[in-house]
Amino acid sequence: MIPPIARRFVAGESAAEALDHARTYNEDGVRMILNLLGEHYDDPVDARADVDAYKDLIDDIAGTDLDACVSVKPSQIGIDVSEDLFQEHYREIVAYAHERDQFVWCDMEDADTTDATLDVFEAVAEDYPWAVGQCIQSNLKRTREDLKRVVDVPGKIRIVKGAYDEDPEIAYKNKARVDEAYRADIEFLFEHRERGVAIGSHDPEMVSLATRLGDEFGTDYEVQMLMGVREDAQRDLAAQGVEVWQYAPYGDKWLSYFWRRVRERKENVLFAVRAVLGR
Repeated sequence: MIPPIARRFVAGESAAEALDHARTYNEDGVRMILNLLGEHYDDPVDARADVDAYKDLIDDIAGTDLDACVSVKPSQIGIDVSEDLFQEHYREIVAYAHERDQFVWCDMEDADTTDATLDVFEAVAEDYPWAVGQCIQSNLKRTREDLKRVVDVPGKIRIVKGAYDEDPEIAYKNKARVDEAYRADIEFLFEHRERGVAIGSHDPEMVSLATRLGDEFGTDYEVQMLMGVREDAQRDLAAQGVEVWQYAPYGDKWLSYFWRRVRERKENVLFAVRAVLGR
């Protein structure tokens, strides 16, 4: 059982709990991206198990009227075993979802997997146009070239600042420099795309920038935020007519994810301390 201290960030241990979470937030106009927790599998048996779990989840969503989709991690479905296995599994999940009119996101992990992940995004999106989306991280110095590469791919692009601790030779480490790159990447996407732009950020300045650029360029866009972070803002944006998606993880591998959320933001640490003290 997930303790209350972690339930702010994790939608439950089971798919049923995650779907209940999605239903609650859909009532407030917030749509849901569900992610089964799990990553860095070096055993193909583990990767296969999560592929099957995602297919079951897609069936569960398709059998409801929920506004929800799924997001997978490359290292969860085989990239640490081989790039070929990752592509095979990802293509299988997308094909299965496409038959059921469902959408699939793919997260971006550490920089060593960027090329392989983008290769698969391009290939699968060509076969299943606008049925997939790919996350790209602005803290990497290569990202502008990556955006130029995929800007015309028929799939959504989620642009995030990036949270992986990469080598300074390949990534910006200064917060102000990351913000600068992120702002420029958002502007590039709005200028060069008519649809399929996702702003993955809790930063009010960046969300406001997206609103302004959406009006200026007429680009269809959405805002994505994590479960447990600025949820009042998620509801407020949805009430204003912004398409808002919450990224909600679930599953029995919740502990490492929870501590990652606690470590990365001062507000999350304070929340955890208050929960422990019963305040």
